[in-house]
Amino acid sequence: MDNSMNRRKNQTCAQDPIQLLVTLNENYLPRLQVVLTSIYISQPEDKPDIWLLHSGIADRALDPVRQQCEIFGFGFHPVMVDGSAFTNAPVSRQYPREMYYRLLAADFLPGELKRVLYLDPDTLIINPLRPLWETDLRGHLFAAAAHTGKTELANNINQLRLGTDHNYFNSGVLLIDLRKARNEIIAEEVFSYTKEHAKELLLPDQDILNAMYGSRILEIDDSIWNYDARNYNTYLLRSAGEYDMDWVMNNTSVLHFCGRSKPWQKGYIHRFGILYKHYMKLSEIHCSRQ
Repeated sequence: MDNSMNRRKNQTCAQDPIQLLVTLNENYLPRLQVVLTSIYISQPEDKPDIWLLHSGIADRALDPVRQQCEIFGFGFHPVMVDGSAFTNAPVSRQYPREMYYRLLAADFLPGELKRVLYLDPDTLIINPLRPLWETDLRGHLFAAAAHTGKTELANNINQLRLGTDHNYFNSGVLLIDLRKARNEIIAEEVFSYTKEHAKELLLPDQDILNAMYGSRILEIDDSIWNYDARNYNTYLLRSAGEYDMDWVMNNTSVLHFCGRSKPWQKGYIHRFGILYKHYMKLSEIHCSRQ
C-alpha cells in the first residue's frame, strides 16, 4: 500500500474514506476525470480513495488523473492486473479481460479493504455517495439497482434468458462486500460459467452478475443510485409527476448515461446531455490548475 493511503488513514476525520473502484482502459481516462470532478463538487468535504484496476495503462497516461486527485485531496491507487490470472478465462473481443475485473475485484484489491463502491465511467455524481456507501448490505454480496421501470417485458425476457427469478440488475453501480466476495466469488467458477453459457450472454459482465449472484444482490432505488439518464419521462410518469428535474437535482446521486449514445459525443439527444457537458467544462477548469 502506498504512502498516500497511509497518510489518509492517519488523518483525523469523523468518517472513513469511501473506497471507489473503476475499471477502464486508457481511452476512458477523460471520462474518469469528469466523474472525479462531479464527485468533488457534490461532496467537497468527503475525500474518497480511487482504485483503478487496469490491464497496462502507462504511468504517463495516468499522470493527469493522479494530479487531479492531488488537487481534490483524493487518494489514487492504480492497480495493474496480472494477466496470468486469466489463463483459463474466455478472453476475446466480446469477452475482454476487463469485463471480469469488477466481479473479481476482491482478488486484486488489498485484503484490508472491507467493501468498495464500483462506478461505471459514464456516470455523473450530483449528490453525495455517503448514504449508499454506508448501506447495510444485510448479508448480501452486492447492492445494485434494476432498470425495470420502462417496461417489464425486457426484465421478463432477461429472467427467461438467464433462468433467474429476480429483477435484472444493472452492473454500472455496485456496492461490493469484499470480505464475502473473497470467500464466495471464485474466478474459475466465473470462467466456467462464461464458457458454458457463451451463447446466452448478451451483456456478458452484467449477465454473469445476474445469473451467478443475482440472488445475493440487495436491490437499491435506481432513481437515486443508478438513474438511467435516457428515461427522464419514464421516471416522471412512474412517479405521477413527482420526479421532475428539480427532484432529480435534489435527490438523485448517480446519473448513469446508459446505452451506446454518450453525452460527450456529437448528436446526443437526451435531456441530461447539457449537464454532462457542463461538468466536462468544469473538469477542464479544475484540471487546468495542474
